Amino acid sequence: MSVLLSFGHGYSAQALVPLLADDWRVIGTSRSGGKRAQDGVESVLFPGSDMGAYLDGATHLLISAGPDAAGDPVLRELRGEIAKREFEWVGYLSTTGVYGDHQGDWVDEATPLTPSTRRGQWRVAAEAEWQEMGLPLHIFRLAGIYGAGRGPFSKVRAGTARRIIKVGQVFSRIHVEDIAQVLAASIAQPNAGAVYNLCDDDPAPPQDVIGYAAELLGVPLPEAVEYEAAEMTPMARSFYAESKRVRNDRIKDELGVALKYPDYRVGLQALLALEVG
Repeated sequence: MSVLLSFGHGYSAQALVPLLADDWRVIGTSRSGGKRAQDGVESVLFPGSDMGAYLDGATHLLISAGPDAAGDPVLRELRGEIAKREFEWVGYLSTTGVYGDHQGDWVDEATPLTPSTRRGQWRVAAEAEWQEMGLPLHIFRLAGIYGAGRGPFSKVRAGTARRIIKVGQVFSRIHVEDIAQVLAASIAQPNAGAVYNLCDDDPAPPQDVIGYAAELLGVPLPEAVEYEAAEMTPMARSFYAESKRVRNDRIKDELGVALKYPDYRVGLQALLALEVG
């Protein structure tokens, strides 16, 4: 039996579970513990539980837990325990934020890592920590994630959405179901040391996405606000500090992935169809 131990078993990791065969055992860690995060997944408190027995039985590791200023939280607690064991596949979910700002130009997996935000710098350090472990590591750099329960429709319906306009700004994004199929493809054909960008085919200005959501709903376009005048949290504003287009050729060429949602239009149409049932 294959056993996946999923650290920080959240939105993206949960999307993978339905794609695994019935004979898989999946264990997902939670900071709260004691709650069933997902059907068919055993929930374990971490930090706080003795993880030795779970690591002993694991054939695959998936790390979704984000780093902080002190480094990667999983390695901080379990570096020695993980180093003593062998795994068939280890996946680390990172971010395209590691590339930094390229003023709208294209980046790929060979682009130097020059993050301009603190979170991006933490991710670069965490990637390096995992690479130093000598594991069959696969790094997945995720663009902006959307999917069921994470789309623009609720804000557009509520009238709270805005079209933030910053000249030249583009983001890459990825539907959570496409994240799941890339992870499943990598598990099926491991390539230790590989790095993959996970994004769709159409990097686009954020205001275009909000505008298309309004069009699908048949409501007026949300207000356009210039970036310099927009009221935003520091977290939201930090996303606008970087503009780049991310290439995804490797997931197609090496893993044979055909994106279910190759652009935001297809993705939003599917989300709306799911909402209206």
